[in-house]
Amino acid sequence: MQRMNESFLQYVWQHRLLEGDLFTADGLPLRIEHPGMLNTHAGPDFSNARVWIGETLWVGNVEVHVKASDWNRHHHSLDRAYDNVVLHVVHLNDAPIVLQNGHALPTLALSDHIPQALWDNYESLISPPEPIPVPCANHLSAISPNYIAASLERLLLERLEDKCSQVRRLLEQSRGDWEQCCYLMLAHYFGGKANAFPFELLAQSTPQTLLARWRDQPQRVEALLMGQAGFLEGYFEDDYPRQLQSDYGALRAAAGLTPISAHLWRFARLRPYSFPTLRISQFAQLVCRSHSLFSRLLETERAADLQQLFNLTASSYWDNHYRFDSPSLGQPKRVGAQLIDLLIINAVVPLLFEYGNQHAQQTYKDRAVDLLQQLPSEANSQLRLWQSVGISPNSAAQSQALLQLHQHYCQQHNCLNCQIGYKIITQ
Repeated sequence: MQRMNESFLQYVWQHRLLEGDLFTADGLPLRIEHPGMLNTHAGPDFSNARVWIGETLWVGNVEVHVKASDWNRHHHSLDRAYDNVVLHVVHLNDAPIVLQNGHALPTLALSDHIPQALWDNYESLISPPEPIPVPCANHLSAISPNYIAASLERLLLERLEDKCSQVRRLLEQSRGDWEQCCYLMLAHYFGGKANAFPFELLAQSTPQTLLARWRDQPQRVEALLMGQAGFLEGYFEDDYPRQLQSDYGALRAAAGLTPISAHLWRFARLRPYSFPTLRISQFAQLVCRSHSLFSRLLETERAADLQQLFNLTASSYWDNHYRFDSPSLGQPKRVGAQLIDLLIINAVVPLLFEYGNQHAQQTYKDRAVDLLQQLPSEANSQLRLWQSVGISPNSAAQSQALLQLHQHYCQQHNCLNCQIGYKIITQ
């Protein structure tokens, strides 16, 4: 165990994965009644631990180090936060520790109490003998499929809770208006990865109430959005952008609008169907078709109905263009099936889940999960890694869970806090 680290020792202590009878460095028998709560902030590693040392029950904090001398190296004796430490858990007891009150700190050395197989399993995860797609690839065949499925269900809920932070941010910006929050959320994901930020800025700079006033005139809605995006500056040859420019000029003056900078938008390395000009025109169609959109989302139970709601086509000018004054092959520019599903996964589902959270209505949280189960799995490089080791998601619910696993555990080498990692290490 040459590469011992504190994280592993904390893990062993937290889960009581120790073998043999325990004794302090002074030879007193030690029994763990409760290891305490892991502290992820400053201060001792575990709080409110309960341990019996001899005939005395000690209640307080526990500090974990690889070496006992790390206590002095970290200057804990000078920190009052460590005055209530009742036990020093170390791998190697290389120095006696005396507290400020002059009393010796009880020490438990774990070097002879950690099962070798436990360390071997852990080391094989964090340092596999050969390059593999995911750290646990060589161990997955030994894990029950039912256990993996249950772990993915938990990871899905964890991912949804993480995504709800974005909903809360936008809801705060919207001063508690769920319709406005929904408008901003959808705008963000209409932009895709490349243009999410400017699309959200566009929505923030173009009041939804103003767009709603012109909902029955799609050209004016598109003029407002294109103008606010900064795309109606300068001279145009085609009649359509010139008409949009004229409409926007009048609307801008009446409403006192300020457009965002056109240089924020990205076109480079995007497929033409993903150009922000097309996306804005499609978004304008959504605005025109969706009175009280969030209320409609709350009432919709079938993913197929949501897919139909987002089945949008850019205005007819874009049948022959990807950018203003640049003709292209003629065909309608519809929102693709993949983007529609991503809008449901990344915008609609978190909105429903957080609405359920804030109103204590489990129905909406269950519906959010059910929508993911109705949708097909996403397709990207991270999910292909899992497929290469025999785990193929059968729905968006499972693909979202696997993305959470990969991004927050595998890539971070956070195997100690992973349910699947725990099973591998302790089996």
